[in-house]
Amino acid sequence: MSAESASVLDRVVSAERRELWQRSWKRFTSRPMSVIGLGIIIAIILLAVFAPVVAPYPEHAGKFTDFSNTLQPPSLDHPLGTDHVGRDVLSRILFGYRLSLMLVAVVLGFGVPVGVLLGLVAGYYGGWTETIIMRATDTALALPPLVMALAITSALEPTLTNAMIAIAALWWTWHARLVQSIVASERSEEYVQAAKLAGASTPHILFREILPNTLSPILVKVTLDAGFVILIGAGLSFIGVGVQPPQPGLGTMVSQGTSYLPDSWWVSVFSGLAIFVLVMGFNMLGDGLRDLFDVEVNR
Repeated sequence: MSAESASVLDRVVSAERRELWQRSWKRFTSRPMSVIGLGIIIAIILLAVFAPVVAPYPEHAGKFTDFSNTLQPPSLDHPLGTDHVGRDVLSRILFGYRLSLMLVAVVLGFGVPVGVLLGLVAGYYGGWTETIIMRATDTALALPPLVMALAITSALEPTLTNAMIAIAALWWTWHARLVQSIVASERSEEYVQAAKLAGASTPHILFREILPNTLSPILVKVTLDAGFVILIGAGLSFIGVGVQPPQPGLGTMVSQGTSYLPDSWWVSVFSGLAIFVLVMGFNMLGDGLRDLFDVEVNR
C-alpha cells in the first residue's frame, strides 16, 4: 500500500470515527435526564476542585469554632445555616464533596483495574484458572461491602484512608464477574481466532482485541458504582468509622445534625440533600450511558 493510499484510508477511518461519536453524542443528548446527570456531576466536580475559592468560608472546613454563631438558620451570610460550633454548612458541604469524590476515585481506581484483569484472565483461559478466580470472587461476593467495610474500619483506626481500603477490598469482585462473563462469550469469536492465527500474543489479544469490547459495560458500571461507593462511605461516616471530625464528611455532618433535630433541621437536611444530589447525578448519568451503549449491568 502506497503512502498516499494509507493517508486516504486514515482519513476515511477518522471520518467514520467522528461520525460515530457524533451519532452517539446525539443519542445521549436526546435523553434529558442523562444530560442533567452529566451536568450535575460536572458542576459538583468543579465546585469540589475550586472549593477554596468558591466556598464562602473556606477556613470552616477545618479546625474552626465560632460559638457566637452556633446553629444559625439559613441567611444571606450563611445560605445553608451554621452547625453546632458555628461553621458554615455550605462551605463544609463543598469540601465534603471533595472527600466523597476522592473516595470514589481511590476505590474505583483500585477495584476496576484489578477486577478487569482477573476477569480477562478467567474468561480467556477458562478451565482451572477460571474456576479458582471465580470461586474466590463468589466467596468475596457473599460478603456485603458495607458489613465488610464496617468490620475493617472497626478493627483499624477509623480514618478516611482506612475507609477507602475497606471499601476497595471487595469492590473488584463486581467487575471481575462482569468482565469474565463478557470475555467467556467473546473468546470464541472470529476476530479472536483470526488474531491467534496471525500469531498475536496473549497480552495483545486480551488488551487490544477483547478489552475494547468490554469498555462500554465497564464504563456504565463504573458510573453506577460511584453512587454506591458514596453511599457506603457516607454510611461509615454516619456511624463514626469513616471520615472523622473536623473533616467535613457528608455522612458525619448528617450524623452531627441529628442531635439538634427538629429545631436546627438545616444541618442534617442540607447535608443529606448534598449526598442525594451527588448520587442521583451519577445514577442518571449511568442510566443514560446504559441506554446509549444498550448494555445490561446487573448488581
